[in-house]
Amino acid sequence: MRYMIKEQFFRLGEDSDIMDESGHPVYHVDGKVLTLRDRLVIQRKLIAFRPTYQISIGGETAAQVRKHFFTPFRDSFTIDVPGPDDLEMTGSLFDHDFTISRGGRTVATVSKAWLTYRDTYGVEIAEGENDLLILASVLALDLAEDREREKATEH
Repeated sequence: MRYMIKEQFFRLGEDSDIMDESGHPVYHVDGKVLTLRDRLVIQRKLIAFRPTYQISIGGETAAQVRKHFFTPFRDSFTIDVPGPDDLEMTGSLFDHDFTISRGGRTVATVSKAWLTYRDTYGVEIAEGENDLLILASVLALDLAEDREREKATEH
């Protein structure tokens, strides 16, 4: 399944939709809350030593997205899910060009290359994967990118 997400909608504070590849709204995003059947919340953990975002679905912790400490030439995050099936995200945050893998197998790809819209990127998720969890993780990366840009402009 391929989804389309307008980049940096969190910073604008506006409502936004995640659309399917035909351009039909599938999920509605309001601030830092993604809504579908269950409420999904993405929160930044302020006490953590490295950027960490907690994803909750229906009030239960579904995953934590953590940035790796030292990753030269690329960004690298772990999506820590309960149990042994953690996901790894690697690539470029600023270019919205990265892959999500589990055990060396690609389960999702994020890229602006498929789309002609300048401020939109695509998320392609393999069949049988948890689309909501992967989309929430990508949105957490949007928040992380926004924080990185804020820090860069402060200095």
